[in-house]
Amino acid sequence: MKLSHSLALTLPLASSWATAADLSVKFEVPRLNVAEYHKPYVAMWVEKADQAVAANLAVLYDVKMKNREGEKWLKDLRSWWRKAGRDAAMPIDGVSGATRAPGVHTMKFDGARFGLDKLPAGDYTLVVEAARESGGREVVKVPFNWTGKGKVDANAAGKDELGAVALQIQ
Repeated sequence: MKLSHSLALTLPLASSWATAADLSVKFEVPRLNVAEYHKPYVAMWVEKADQAVAANLAVLYDVKMKNREGEKWLKDLRSWWRKAGRDAAMPIDGVSGATRAPGVHTMKFDGARFGLDKLPAGDYTLVVEAARESGGREVVKVPFNWTGKGKVDANAAGKDELGAVALQIQ
């Protein structure tokens, strides 16, 4: 079954983040001293406690490659690919975007647009995965607890393909 851009809105309809729904992710793509550097493909998603995908936030890859050739390498984002990618029709509207150069980047996600305002209180994990041609692959998991109100700050750090990853909900 092929899924379209509605994949980003596959969240439960119970309870809500009534007062706080906007999520931002700050992540670092480290500058690596290698002979042949390629910008990494990056996927970001939120998982429920049972590790099911609650929301696809971003899939950053070479979206402008001729004949959609960039999509061929999305399977290198193995964790994301197994959980959500193989059934997705790319590009996903509002989720797909261009790769990022080395540096610190912040992406903001509107709670209503991504259905985050409808997540019930509970334990979740922000997952950020990076894979780079002629390079490595890394997954950084940022666990957080959502009580249904208030602010959340959580962070973790990668070792190779990703640096610091910070989540903020307000």
